[in-house]
Amino acid sequence: MTELGQSIQMNILASLLAPLAGALLIFTFSRFRGLIEVIFVATALCLLGVTISMVNLGSEAFQQSITLFSILDSIPIAFHIEPLGIFYACVASGLWLITTIYAIGYMNANHEKHLARFYMCFCIAMMAVMGIAYSANLLTLFIFYEALTLSTYPLVAHKSTDDAKLGARIYLGILLSTSIGFLLIAIIWTWQATGTMNFTAGGILENKLPDTLLMLLFALYAFGIGKAALMPFHRWLPAAMVAPTPVSALLHAVAVVKAGVFCVLKITVYIFGIDLLNTTGANSPIIWIATATMLLASLVALQQNNLKARLAYSTISQLAYIVLGAALATSASIMGSSLHLATHAVGKITLFFCAGAIYTATKKTLVSDLNGLGRLMPFTFAAYTIAAISIIGLPPLAGSWSKWFLIDGAITADRLIIAIAFLISTILNIIYLMPIAINGFLLKPAGSNCAIKEAPLAVVVPLCVTAGLCFVLFLLMPYVYDFLLLLNLQ
Repeated sequence: MTELGQSIQMNILASLLAPLAGALLIFTFSRFRGLIEVIFVATALCLLGVTISMVNLGSEAFQQSITLFSILDSIPIAFHIEPLGIFYACVASGLWLITTIYAIGYMNANHEKHLARFYMCFCIAMMAVMGIAYSANLLTLFIFYEALTLSTYPLVAHKSTDDAKLGARIYLGILLSTSIGFLLIAIIWTWQATGTMNFTAGGILENKLPDTLLMLLFALYAFGIGKAALMPFHRWLPAAMVAPTPVSALLHAVAVVKAGVFCVLKITVYIFGIDLLNTTGANSPIIWIATATMLLASLVALQQNNLKARLAYSTISQLAYIVLGAALATSASIMGSSLHLATHAVGKITLFFCAGAIYTATKKTLVSDLNGLGRLMPFTFAAYTIAAISIIGLPPLAGSWSKWFLIDGAITADRLIIAIAFLISTILNIIYLMPIAINGFLLKPAGSNCAIKEAPLAVVVPLCVTAGLCFVLFLLMPYVYDFLLLLNLQ
């Protein structure tokens, strides 16, 4: 093995083993609350450091596969680094570090129990995320995809109330049934048709199946990746809102949903290839289903008075942006979807952090109860406002980049109606997100609320940092764009 190959292998193994080691250490020292919190943060720091070292390996490391072992001669458990995967790993590991600090502050302020189990599952979930990011073939991706589902189930059920148990059952039931009933079938079918499961630049399905069967196969992947939350397989996401807010942030910004749309993107680019989708029309049904999901979820969000529920349906709509960009299968739309992995992540994690800060300080969960709180919690509501504007897609905030490319991708694909749908969705974003900020700052707080103040620093500082990232990412986008051009989509 070359020196570069050894570096790739060491870094990939470190990405998987660092979170696992953190989980084992937390289990070992579970009685020492302060120590497990230190281990939790140190694990996140270690993972981020390893991920950054991956980037430093350079483009010559891309597409070099590292095999751990083989189940059969033609089906290894293998990993590689490529532009989309390393980008997703950077987003996930960077935001996980911030989430660990927020989680410690939130869990302590709200006197939550079973912290060791909570932190352990967080670590194992991040190990699964890294496995997904670096998967070199469909089997490896599927194994870590399922590991992510199983490791986050205890997090959804953490409170152990009847509602939490019901929400966790819905979460597990939908995600397992879609992955086994659709995704696994799609993977086996792909293997039978091509003789390989490897992610390959340009795809592996050309001249392997008739156009109608390609359409069915693409639909099986899109629905089988239930974490992408396409309707009608979206109910797990609002059901999971019974979990503590750090879990919601993990589900909606760092790990689960981003793993779903990342898988859709990776399969689109490396299994089908955008040229094949464009020439066969196999993407057409998913284009319309994703468009319907984008608009319908926004309409449902408008009707939600519970803040986390409103944000949950907002997430369903925003995930559909990414799936829709993948299904449009143009260079611009794929770029827009890839950028939206990051821009939505920093915006939505901020919104959920803000929801958790409001709950920690006030115990309020309803949008109708938040009037005037911006005057009492200015940092939290300022961060909320910045993140909301980024999600809406206005400069100088990160979300403007990804929405621009998505709309451009729709126009490039000669689908003007889809470009109009993006604009309608943006208007709906404004309607369901901005009144919370406007009423928070412009209305007077009720008399009983006047004693309210900001949540503890460990809760407020992370949300200020992620709000700041909405600006920083806007400035860094040209560099991210240049990096993602290595996908060779032109």
